[in-house]
Amino acid sequence: MFKKKTLRINTYQGYGTKTFFRATGRALEDENVDFSDNQSIFKTLRNIYRQFESDEVRNIPINIHLPNGKTVETTTDHEGYYHVELETSIPDTQNTENYWVDYAVSYKKELMRKKISDGNTFQSQMLIPSSETEYGIISDIDDTIIHTGVASFFKWRVIANTIFKNFDKRQAIEGTVNFYKKLQYGKSNKPVNPFFYVSNSPWNLYDYLSAFFKRNNFPKGPILLRDFRTPFDKTPKPKIPHKQSEITNLLKMYPKMKFVLIGDCGEKDADIYTQIAKEFKGRILAIYLRNVDHRKKERRIQKIINSFKLAPTLLVRTSREALDHAKEIGLID
Repeated sequence: MFKKKTLRINTYQGYGTKTFFRATGRALEDENVDFSDNQSIFKTLRNIYRQFESDEVRNIPINIHLPNGKTVETTTDHEGYYHVELETSIPDTQNTENYWVDYAVSYKKELMRKKISDGNTFQSQMLIPSSETEYGIISDIDDTIIHTGVASFFKWRVIANTIFKNFDKRQAIEGTVNFYKKLQYGKSNKPVNPFFYVSNSPWNLYDYLSAFFKRNNFPKGPILLRDFRTPFDKTPKPKIPHKQSEITNLLKMYPKMKFVLIGDCGEKDADIYTQIAKEFKGRILAIYLRNVDHRKKERRIQKIINSFKLAPTLLVRTSREALDHAKEIGLID
């Protein structure tokens, strides 16, 4: 007999303000994915399978327990996701450092027939940037801070790296942690500059990437992924690319904040970042694009850079080059 699965809610760390609350997550059957260190290839394969095989809990009411003590109800969509955005008051703090607001999510238990994991209390957090923020940093993930091979033929390296390597076997790209820490501290020498990580990877890999970030000591920040589309997905594709949409949302959420954008030349980061800089003139302080050792892509990116003058834009091979440039233009000491 197969063991009957319990239910859980995957909550994703988000961002907001003192007057605007946002929450995103997904209701799922609990697959008991294990993210411990030093796993065998078999356990890693099993973990990846369970993350993508997970069954969503569709069209079910859930409660969001706000940090101000209030509770609001929302409903998951046809893929189990929930998205909440509402104007409300967040308990006041001096907010001189990046402030992570705690909140909880739960099923409406009286409607559930299956057992629920974790006592039906699923914790999450929302980032409110410091009042002393100098600028925010928005970073891509794949081949920007972690080797994935997005430029490889048919992206075979992406598949191999993700399926066959546990998070603790993945290597952060040389110098990225140090560079990101320097940006986090900026000129103030306090960790007040918020990080936001944007990727075309699916939400199914959220826990995997979170474990990688924590193990490698990257600055804490929301990880903004996208829905996993299959070849049989009949829902219309978004008109605006995922990264562009997420970055636009961030610039609109924090209209007085300027940003540094970090990506690579393996996908469309250069096109998206320069378009963002054109749309939000004066808001982008610098753009850093990591070279992925692909000559054709490098030539195309260099042409974009040569004709773009709205923000300092650099194609870098090492984090040292980016760090030296950031010092030169006054982003860090």
